[in-house]
Amino acid sequence: MADSSLAPLLGHPSLALFAGAAAVAALRGPLRAAAALAAPALAVALLWQLPDGAAWSGHLLGLEATPLSMDRLGRLFATIFCLMAFAGALFGLEQRSRLELPAAFVYAGSALGVTLAGDLLTVFVFWELMAIGSTLVLWSAGNPAAWAASRRYLAIHLLGGVLLMAGVAGHVAQTGSTTFTALALDGPAHWMILSAFLLNAGAPPLSAWLPDAYPEASWSGMVFLSAFTTKTAVYVLMRGFPGEAILVGVGLYMVFYGIVYALLENDMRRILAYSIVNQVGFMLTGIGIGTPLALNGAAAHAFTHILYKALLLMSAGGVLYMTGRRKCTDLGGLFQSMPLTAACGIVGALAISSFPLTSGFVSKSMVTQAAADGHLFEVWMALAAASAGVFLHAGIKFPWFVFFQKDSGLRPADPPWSMRLAMLLLAALCVGLGIWYEPLYALLPHPVQYLPYTGGHVVGQLQLLLFSGLAFFVMLGWLKRTLTITLDSDWVYRVALARIARACGDALGAVLDAGSRATAAVVRRLGEQARVASQPGSALASPAGSGRMALWMMLMLLALLAAGYLW
Repeated sequence: MADSSLAPLLGHPSLALFAGAAAVAALRGPLRAAAALAAPALAVALLWQLPDGAAWSGHLLGLEATPLSMDRLGRLFATIFCLMAFAGALFGLEQRSRLELPAAFVYAGSALGVTLAGDLLTVFVFWELMAIGSTLVLWSAGNPAAWAASRRYLAIHLLGGVLLMAGVAGHVAQTGSTTFTALALDGPAHWMILSAFLLNAGAPPLSAWLPDAYPEASWSGMVFLSAFTTKTAVYVLMRGFPGEAILVGVGLYMVFYGIVYALLENDMRRILAYSIVNQVGFMLTGIGIGTPLALNGAAAHAFTHILYKALLLMSAGGVLYMTGRRKCTDLGGLFQSMPLTAACGIVGALAISSFPLTSGFVSKSMVTQAAADGHLFEVWMALAAASAGVFLHAGIKFPWFVFFQKDSGLRPADPPWSMRLAMLLLAALCVGLGIWYEPLYALLPHPVQYLPYTGGHVVGQLQLLLFSGLAFFVMLGWLKRTLTITLDSDWVYRVALARIARACGDALGAVLDAGSRATAAVVRRLGEQARVASQPGSALASPAGSGRMALWMMLMLLALLAAGYLW
């Protein structure tokens, strides 16, 4: 039974991260580092103290609210969010910005709030707090590119917030309930909610917000950004719209969109940003298929993706921290002086490619198997082809061009100990969950009867990766990057609409100037005529009789009556 007192809310895991944000902002030195690591640890301890079911309910704006509710799906996502907050804090201990870690904890705590919300009003409140926290993480990079990207990022997410609020209001008006359960696409309100969720997931047509914004964060900020917004969107889609067929098409579009743009990119962090869109596409495809195996696969893949994507971004962040460079054309040969960073990057690359004995293999293969079990042959073929593409752009391209291609002459050392320790932690989890996957399967929302390590699964995946690797080195001449700019859909609102707005503004300004000049000329002409008419001997200057005055008054009244009638 839900409790109507406020006491259970004091055990809300989000509060531990919010308190950690305040402590990290106020403290300095070792105390700050201790608070940064203690807050996520306390959050996960509070999380696992919560029983299943609604722990607290009350009323907000006259409507029933359940800010704290627990089930298997929420516990899974909340656990990985806490773990990611800890690993990100450990990696970011060397960050000099006083804003980033507090903002990241607000961001992570808000993501926790969404996963533990039992009603749509609470989802909306924490949804908007996530947008604020993530924007502050971007701002904390402290450079003009990050400031410009954060404004575009905030505009997109405020649009998503407006859509979500309008959808929630329509849902409440339609049903009288705020409970967050599965929703049917039976009206404009639910379509708006779905659109808001898809926007945060990086779905078309606004997918470009993610690779536009995330790479402009600091070397540690992008690690946090990669974990929460898109995976929270996966969570709410899984809870709100499981089995919606439209998500299969949207997910497959994202899968191939991310692959194509990642192959074209020269910036190592933009490669990984496009890869986020690609991997979220796999999850949306599983949610759209909607079977228990597919939903388990989407949830497991979200869990493992947070780990290996953060590991890849830590590897890239370590390179950026030590060299100040992020273009593949400026890097190469770094394995000689950064062996641990290179090794951890390779582990992350193998995991994202679903290499056997890594975490990606035991999660992504569930989605492809669900497509096969559902006799969705075209979907299964598309996912298999996409797996090969993932190995090309993230499994080989990223480590090859950053660590092993033609020597750049740079000889930076591995990054400081806290960054190395964070990378080792996530690398161990990527390999550990690939070998001992039962604890992960035990957390999934539906009972699992799937065995990842069968002869067919292993041999089929190894064949796919082998031929993908061969294709990469055969086509290496075409895949080498140059200093080019990749145009994406954000060109429409960053360039085209801006040019149209400037052209319309210039045209309107020209019309207003012309009107102003014409009005001034008329006023001057009338003034001159009045001056002439008022000269001695003119008609206006001569004495007027009462009859003439009555005529003028009548004409003025008629003019006023006509104006009132017309307007």
